[in-house]
Amino acid sequence: MSATADHAEERTSLAARLGFEPGQVVQEIGYDDDVDQDLREAIEATIGQELADEDYDDVADVVLLWFRDEDGDLTDALVDAIGLIEDGGTVWLMTPKTGRDGYVEPSDINEAAQTAGLAQTKSINAGKDWTGSRLVTPKTARAKR
Repeated sequence: MSATADHAEERTSLAARLGFEPGQVVQEIGYDDDVDQDLREAIEATIGQELADEDYDDVADVVLLWFRDEDGDLTDALVDAIGLIEDGGTVWLMTPKTGRDGYVEPSDINEAAQTAGLAQTKSINAGKDWTGSRLVTPKTARAKR
């Protein structure tokens, strides 16, 4: 296998490890020049289509939210993201790694997620400059009644 093929497989496996699946609709919010293009391409390769942009007007299976400290209020951004996904959908919050411009404290992520009604289930190294936090609607005792 060539180095290029190895790299492509590595990127696709990252998207699969993040839980992306063929046929999913993934809406991307917060795109800018600093996002991880390799990760974006891996997700697109895994889902078999382009990422939906911020103007997408239907519900998505997953929201890919790129967020930097200077982007405003994280809780508001998460509440907005929840409105874009189907019940049981996932928000992947991508924030710059420690020491990078726009870094967001893990405690701020946890607090904003809880306030928005989400639970953080996983954190992952999502590229050279980004950390990913998987956020889902928590299962509650009320839902079982």
